[in-house]
Amino acid sequence: MWMVRLALKNEVSNVHLDPSIDNPTAEMLRLSGRLGALLAANQQIISVAESCTGGGLAAAITEVAGSSAWFECGFVTYSNVAKTRLLGVPESIFARFGAVSRECVLAMSAGVLANSTAHYSVAISGIAGPGGGSAQKPVGTVWIAWRFRVGSSIPGESSDAWATRFQFEGDRASVRQQAVVAALNGVIEHAHGLVRPDSQ
Repeated sequence: MWMVRLALKNEVSNVHLDPSIDNPTAEMLRLSGRLGALLAANQQIISVAESCTGGGLAAAITEVAGSSAWFECGFVTYSNVAKTRLLGVPESIFARFGAVSRECVLAMSAGVLANSTAHYSVAISGIAGPGGGSAQKPVGTVWIAWRFRVGSSIPGESSDAWATRFQFEGDRASVRQQAVVAALNGVIEHAHGLVRPDSQ
C-alpha cells in the first residue's frame, strides 16, 4: 500500500492512497486516460515541468493514444541551472528555500505557462533517494504545484496556483511513481472543482 503524509498551508494530515494499487504503471495509464478525456472535453491543454520524476509524468501522459490533442510539452529541469534557464526560476529561491520547496515548484509552474500555450501546468521537485535527504527534507519529500491559466491561452495571463508537499514511502522508483500519480490526480481534482487554489 502506498502511504503519504500531506502538508498544505501548514496543515499536516495522513493520507492513504488506494491500497488496491499494486500496478503503478497501469494506474498512471488509467489516470492519464481520465485526464485526457477531461481536457479534450473542455478543449484544454496541459504542459509539465519535472525534476525528480525525470520525465515520468510526460511519459505517462503520452502513453495515451491521441494525447497530442491535449498535451503540449514537458520540461525536464533536473538541475537548478536548467530550472532558471528554461523556466525562469529565480536563483534567490534556491538560496533561500531550496529546489525542493513550495516556492520553487510554484515558480516552475509559472515558467511552464510563460513558455507554452497550455491551460494547465504541473511542476514536480523532490528527493527520490536513496540519498540526498535531510532532517527537514527526508528522502520521499516531494513538492508538486499545479497552475491553471485564467482567461485565454495567451502567455502572460493571470493564473490560479496551488502546491502540496508529500512525504512518500518506498524506494526510488516507488517515490517517483507516486509523485506522478499525485500530479495527475491534482489536475483531475481541479477539473472536477475539488481543489481551491491558493491566492497567487
